Amino acid sequence: MTLDKAFAIARWVVNEAPAPISVFVADDHGEVVLAATMDDAPPDTRLNAERKAYTAARSDAASTGDLASKVRDDPVELASFDPFFTFFKGGVAVFDHGRRIGAVGVSGLPGDEDEALARGGVEAAGLSTTP
Repeated sequence: MTLDKAFAIARWVVNEAPAPISVFVADDHGEVVLAATMDDAPPDTRLNAERKAYTAARSDAASTGDLASKVRDDPVELASFDPFFTFFKGGVAVFDHGRRIGAVGVSGLPGDEDEALARGGVEAAGLSTTP
C-alpha cells in the first residue's frame, strides 16, 4: 500500500461520508499507513476503524463482514482468532492485480454504510476489493 493510494482512499471516504467517521488504511500486515478522523467523530471510531483495517489485512477473507459470516456458528474457531480482530462490518481488503496490498477500515456509521464507504474509496483509488 503506497502512501499516495492510502491518501486517495481516505480522501474519497472523508469527502463522501454523510457524517463524521474515522478511516484507517493499512498495509498487507495490518500496520497503519494513514489514519484520519473527521471533526466531531466519536473517539471510539479510531480504534474501531484501526481494528477493521487490521482484520481485513491479516485474515483470508475479503471483508470483516465475510469473516464474521464464515465463523459465526463455530465458537471454537471464533475464539482462536487474534484478539485484535473484529467482526463488525466496515473493513475491506485491498487488492492490486490480484495481490492483497492492504486494507481499509471505516467506523462511525452503521456497518453496511461503513463498508460501502470503504469499498468506494478503494475503487476510487483504482484498486479492487476482490482478488
